[in-house]
Amino acid sequence: MKIADVLVVASLAAVLSSGPAAGQAGTPGAGCGNATTPCDVGRADPLRKILLDALRPAIESDLGQPVQFVVMTLRVQVPWAFAIVTPQTKAGREIDFSKTRHAERVRMGVFDHPGNIHALLLKTDSRWLLRDFAVGPTDVHYAGWPERFGVPHRLLGMSKPD
Repeated sequence: MKIADVLVVASLAAVLSSGPAAGQAGTPGAGCGNATTPCDVGRADPLRKILLDALRPAIESDLGQPVQFVVMTLRVQVPWAFAIVTPQTKAGREIDFSKTRHAERVRMGVFDHPGNIHALLLKTDSRWLLRDFAVGPTDVHYAGWPERFGVPHRLLGMSKPD
């Protein structure tokens, strides 16, 4: 990886970890269910369980085992939701990806440990549906979602290109 690439990834990571602008983060009890600007879904927000439960079946199918999630990012800008999560076993242990369908990617070194998942959900009527996801991506998998799906750049923590 070139130094310029590392700087781009580091800059993107800084933007993502900073979250939305002041006043847009979900405050306890406030909820993000109708957010028209990016809103981080907090632990106390009932939407958190709804979104993770919408994501869970596809990930359990992909990994071939029940999972729970450690949430790094869970952000909503209706009708979209964006998640970066790490799956773990129901006992809270790290997933052994060498025993999943991703074993070859792990062996070849094209699987980013600890197997973070980038996920995009879309609210249709009253349901959240999974539109796209990547397990253990070695790049910023979601960078193409604005063009592909029409997702707002700000939801993903990205600035709109000139």
